[in-house]
Amino acid sequence: MLPVVAIIGRPNVGKSTLFNMLTKSRAALVADQPGLTRDRIYGHVEFDERAFIVVDTGGIGEIDSTIDELMAAQAKQAMLEADLLLFIVDGKAGLTAADEQLAREFRQLNKSIQLVVNKTDGLNTEIACADFHALALGEPLPIAAAHSRGIHNLLAKVLSLLPQTEIQPLQLEQGIKTAIIGRPNVGKSTLVNRMLGEERVVVCDMPGTTRDSVFIPLERHGEQYVLIDTAGVRRRGKISETIEKFSVVKTLQAIEAANVVIMVFDAREGIVDHDLNLLGFVLESGKALVLAINKWDGMQPEGKAEVKEMLHRKLGFVDFAPLHFISALHGTGVGDLFKAVRSVYQSATKKFSTNKLTELLQKAVAEHSPPLVQGRRIKLRYAHVGGHNPPIIVIHGNQVEAIPTAYRRYLINFYRHALKLTGTPIRVEFKGGENPFAGRKNKLTASQINKRKRLMRHVKKRG
Repeated sequence: MLPVVAIIGRPNVGKSTLFNMLTKSRAALVADQPGLTRDRIYGHVEFDERAFIVVDTGGIGEIDSTIDELMAAQAKQAMLEADLLLFIVDGKAGLTAADEQLAREFRQLNKSIQLVVNKTDGLNTEIACADFHALALGEPLPIAAAHSRGIHNLLAKVLSLLPQTEIQPLQLEQGIKTAIIGRPNVGKSTLVNRMLGEERVVVCDMPGTTRDSVFIPLERHGEQYVLIDTAGVRRRGKISETIEKFSVVKTLQAIEAANVVIMVFDAREGIVDHDLNLLGFVLESGKALVLAINKWDGMQPEGKAEVKEMLHRKLGFVDFAPLHFISALHGTGVGDLFKAVRSVYQSATKKFSTNKLTELLQKAVAEHSPPLVQGRRIKLRYAHVGGHNPPIIVIHGNQVEAIPTAYRRYLINFYRHALKLTGTPIRVEFKGGENPFAGRKNKLTASQINKRKRLMRHVKKRG
């Protein structure tokens, strides 16, 4: 196992900036606003032929609300997991009472601690670090994370405090990447925690609790998954804060990175146009899809009947996706989601031979022929695989540019049922047949060439 380093400290001291600098990524949201990070975010660091796991945490030490307490609990859990704590303080703000209180708490953890003074750009580092000796946590290390100053020295110091390990392959990307998406406050984070069996991400009865997209590896019954908790996506006109705009971008990027998407709805709020727009983006991205209707427990029978009728009316265009009624809070139906995720992923990555696809194409044409185009019949000759996740079927023929949308949908549905694919969109692409002699000059056969030579000799002999 790789050693773990947790980045901790007050809000707005530059923890996420340092995390991104160490991991050479933009995995953590960064802005000049306290309390931006809320969940634990893990990253992989390699330096000098060694490696370790780094954890970004939410700010602690200034608890004013319920969500601050939940953020602090996430940070404390990261501290318990860590082999080394990087205690980040603000060199420009100087030593604060909150820093002193945190230092007292950290010393009781019996963990290796490195004090890091951030934001020292433009300052005399000796003067900036002087006050922090009072924390009695050893020699402070000055850095400027935003400008990448002092990072090399920090990494060297971190490696000197960690056990010797060699670089190992990064494990975070293994498994079926499953993004949990939906509008704010539909229960996405609650569902992630229930699937994990622990309070891994912050859950609060307040829309917009999740801001980053959090990637969490999971093994269940021998199967590997990577659950992706995402920020709730609201209608564009209601997004005003810059932070929320970046959160939405991260959610859309998470959808692009995922193999499977679980779209979560609130049974009590119903389905709105924005839900359908978000579903449209999932389909355009070609991702396998599972639908989860949350907060199903406690609803009256007549209410459940109304919801089912609404689902049938509004979600007809994704009728290929498995539908599950769940309660993320109580765990009802949550276990079935894993089976659904595996099923739709297998459908999205199935392999088919050209013979199989061509045989099915001929059968589909025999049952329902393409329409005539200016009195000429469209001919579809053969089909082959063009890609996976989503399955892409390439069909060759003539006049294929004239194939109507309705016939394309017919072929998609025919292949879906014949190949027994569930939960994944299918793309059908057409390619016209090219004339192999188009653009070439006429060529004579060998006999024609010999005949022409004999004729020329005869003409010369006759004078």
